[in-house]
Amino acid sequence: MKADLHHYLRTAREALLWKLDGLSEYDVRRPLTPTGTNLLGLVKHLAGVETGYFGDTFGRPFPEPLAWLAEDAEPNADMWATADESREHVVDLYRRACAHSDGTIDALDLDSPGTVPWWPPEREAVTLHFVLIHMIAETNRHAGHADIVRELIDGTAGLRPDNDNLATLDWQAHHARLERVARESGA
Repeated sequence: MKADLHHYLRTAREALLWKLDGLSEYDVRRPLTPTGTNLLGLVKHLAGVETGYFGDTFGRPFPEPLAWLAEDAEPNADMWATADESREHVVDLYRRACAHSDGTIDALDLDSPGTVPWWPPEREAVTLHFVLIHMIAETNRHAGHADIVRELIDGTAGLRPDNDNLATLDWQAHHARLERVARESGA
């Protein structure tokens, strides 16, 4: 079971990183929602999340300080990359964070206890099993955000480079049809 859960987490991680492939430095940073959601920010955010849930929660702190997690960090600093944080830096950090997480996953049993210090006391006691499920959901949620942001940038859509998992449609005609239905329904 642990191997299955780990597989799904790794698959979500790969899907997230794939969304950056072939894009310019500008495009990976472009804020494409009113709240500023951008591809590189999603990767940076998940690097911090990985280090917290698989590091601090199980007494295995990540060896590198993450400035955006400091008490005096600006709000939302984990959701975008500064001009000094290159794509390579953020992606490498994410990979190191994931490798650190993988070490925790490999070293512990699913029923190994942990404590999430930023959760309320009545919920802070967890197991590796619970954290794996939580992180699969968290990573897939943000990979879904990345799917939409990437599609807005250049139309690239789908699950993986070798399997887009999309129906074969005339997407422009489909979009126009949905727009027409939406307008008729709102009248």
